[in-house]
Amino acid sequence: MGAVNYNVIGLMSGTSLDGLDIAFCRFTVDNSTWKYEIVSAQTIAYPEEWKQTILSLEKTDALTFQKVHVDYGHHLGGLVSEFIMRNNIKADFVASHGHTIFHQPAKKLTVQIGAGSAISSKCNLPVVCDFRTLDVALGGQGAPLVPIGDKMLFSEYDFCLNLGGFANVSYEHNGLRVAYDVCPVNIVMNAIAEKNGKAFDENGNMAKEGMLSGYLLNEFNQLGFYKMIMDSPKSLGKEWVIKNINPLIEQYEISDEDLLRTFCEHIAFQVGKSLKSKPKGKILVTGGGAYNQFLIECMQQQTEHQLVIPDKKTIEYKEALIFAFLGVLRMRNEVNCLKSVTGASRDNCGGSIYN
Repeated sequence: MGAVNYNVIGLMSGTSLDGLDIAFCRFTVDNSTWKYEIVSAQTIAYPEEWKQTILSLEKTDALTFQKVHVDYGHHLGGLVSEFIMRNNIKADFVASHGHTIFHQPAKKLTVQIGAGSAISSKCNLPVVCDFRTLDVALGGQGAPLVPIGDKMLFSEYDFCLNLGGFANVSYEHNGLRVAYDVCPVNIVMNAIAEKNGKAFDENGNMAKEGMLSGYLLNEFNQLGFYKMIMDSPKSLGKEWVIKNINPLIEQYEISDEDLLRTFCEHIAFQVGKSLKSKPKGKILVTGGGAYNQFLIECMQQQTEHQLVIPDKKTIEYKEALIFAFLGVLRMRNEVNCLKSVTGASRDNCGGSIYN
């Protein structure tokens, strides 16, 4: 059998709420070897109204929640439809991560809004979505999902590190893919920058101006999550940040520059610690944090591994690319979620299909 091609639109909305990533991706498989191309991609910022709706959704009533779930799906479908027309695209289907509102795997609970039926109705394409719930039902963390894409699309790197709302890392260990969340990143730093009228701390310029608070750094590093077994499946959500990080920040009357500097050092320390015992190799760094030059400098001081910052499309759209790929695997009824990563009882093929 010869090469098979898939043309897929991947959608990703991360915890930092900086916008919807849309990536039109082409995948080719030949003799179990996968190749990919990000053909065209863009990030569409959320209007303030949507941002506030999503931020307040967890505190609302059931009817409002369900209505927003559907309305948000229609919103995504409309954006996909416009993206298709703007770029003159012929896609086979859409793969959507949705936007996470609740992620509490210990309670067998994870919820991503953005109804697949609504997306499909607006863009007239099949939609794969709801990638996490099967894994959580199987006792897994439902996260991270990206590592199978790291394994199959980015195998030339020893480690894949994403610096998004949270830092997560994946790599091969004893023949299995290992992956876990390391610590919060932009979910904390963007919130501090926003208090100063900025969407984010560009290049880490504010952090660079700040002074390190050794006391606060020590409190961050002593949090219980960081004492968990390094290679075990573990994931973080905004609930954890609200409960553990925010109260520490509120205890200290220091400048926002000092907070950002201290948090950058915290991220660098935790990333360095998580990879310290591993054989030296190349780390692919993606996500918005890859643009934070000060953060990258702090990280390089904490590790002897080689940090590789790739091209702009890969930095910004790797997660959308991989969710498109997870959709391909789902359409092929192949494993797209690894128990070695999530802690589920078995590898599984997650995702609901709306055709």
